[in-house]
Amino acid sequence: MTVAQRAETKAAAAHGRDTNIEERLLLMADCANRDERRRRRQQIITECLPIADHIAYRFVGRGEPAEDLKQAARLGLVKSVDRFVPGKGRFMAFAVPTIRGEVRRHFRDSTWSMRVPRKVQETQLRMRRTVEMLSQQLSRPPTNQEVAGELGVDVDDVSKSESAHWAYRPLSLDAPRGELQGAHATSIGESVGVDDPGFEAVEDLIVLREVIAELDPRRRAILGMRFFDCLTQREIALRLNVSQVQVSRLLNGALARLRQRMRVDVPSPARGCSELSAGIDNSTKVVD
Repeated sequence: MTVAQRAETKAAAAHGRDTNIEERLLLMADCANRDERRRRRQQIITECLPIADHIAYRFVGRGEPAEDLKQAARLGLVKSVDRFVPGKGRFMAFAVPTIRGEVRRHFRDSTWSMRVPRKVQETQLRMRRTVEMLSQQLSRPPTNQEVAGELGVDVDDVSKSESAHWAYRPLSLDAPRGELQGAHATSIGESVGVDDPGFEAVEDLIVLREVIAELDPRRRAILGMRFFDCLTQREIALRLNVSQVQVSRLLNGALARLRQRMRVDVPSPARGCSELSAGIDNSTKVVD
C-alpha cells in the first residue's frame, strides 16, 4: 500500500469512528422492518459519499470525466454497504479497497476502445505508477527490465502492456498528421499506406491458374515457353522438334480455350501474365 493509500484509509477510518458507522451498520442488519432498513441504508450511504468522491478524484486527469469516476466510486460504496458483515473488522478498512477497486474496474472494463486481455490491462495500469516512482528514484526513465523487476512480471508482459497503451485511446486515421493545417493538412491514414491495385487482379489470376491447369501438358509447356520464357514460336518448335506451324496451331488453340473459359481479359501487373492477356486478345495472330 502506498503512502497516499495509507493516508486515505486512515482518514476513512477516522470518519468511521466519528460516525460510529459499524454500530449503525449492525442496527441496519438487525432491523426487521424493510422500510426502516432501507432508510438507514440510504442514510449511511449518503453520509459516506465524501469518502467515495475523495477516492474518485484521485483518478481524475487520466482521460475519464470526473462525473463518471464519481459514479463508479459511489457504486463501490453501495456494494461495500451491502456486502459488509458487521462484527468482522472495520467498515472503512473494507470499503476503501472496494471503492478503489470499482474505479479501477471502470478503467479496465469500460474505457478501453479495443479489447485486450485483462492481465495486460491490469499490468498497464500498475506500470504507470511504477514508471513514475522509478523515474523519480533513478532520475531517468526506467528500462523494461527494471519495471518488470519492480512489478514481479516478465519483460514480455511489460512490452505487451506498453503496446496496449494505444488500445486505450487509439488515434483516428482521419486525425491530422503533424502540424500541417488547412488545405495542406494530411491525415494519419494517408501516411499509413494505399490500396494495392494488384489486389483487383488476384481473383482473375486464381481463375486463370485453374484454367491453365486444365490444359494438357504440351499446351501448358508451350504457353510457359512463349509468355514466361519469352521464346519465339521458331525457338519453341526447335525445342519440341515440331514445325512452327504446329506450334502456332497449338498455341492459338490454347489461347482460344483460355479466352472462352475466362470470358474476360485477364489484367495483371506481371509481365508474363500481361503478355498472356495480349495473346488471348490476339489468339489468331502468328507472332513470328
